[in-house]
Amino acid sequence: MNLTDWLGDNPWALWLTLAVLLGVAEILSLDFVLIMIAVGAVAGAVVGAIFPELWWLQILVAAGVSVGMLAVARPTLMKRVHQLPGYRSSADKMVGSSGLATTDITTQSGEIKVDGQTWTARVYTPDTVITKGTEIEVYAIDGPIAVVYPRYGELPTP
Repeated sequence: MNLTDWLGDNPWALWLTLAVLLGVAEILSLDFVLIMIAVGAVAGAVVGAIFPELWWLQILVAAGVSVGMLAVARPTLMKRVHQLPGYRSSADKMVGSSGLATTDITTQSGEIKVDGQTWTARVYTPDTVITKGTEIEVYAIDGPIAVVYPRYGELPTP
């Protein structure tokens, strides 16, 4: 008996392998999506161990549990994580970060690159224009826009 035949007779092993791979990938992403799908794969493994010939039921249960986990458990978990003391969102962590102006930045428009991510930006003070190529520092995050000032020099008063 080869591996393909064995997996055909034991579909639970395939589901369990998928769950482990998704769990490992979740460690790298940390967004609680892949772990919810991994729970669905574990449910598929349980059904596969009980009903190995009913592949359609395995898929249905795995998909249903995954969708249920994503719809119910993940939002609850994310809400609790956000309420933990000391929690800072990725946007909050950007405040104080240094980057580079990829376009000229005014009070109306501009673009920066910080830690490999491109952000829309505007200057901290209305009378300042930051030219392309200038090193900047993020002063604040205003929705999807980074409020920045030139990295070198004193922080201007608004």
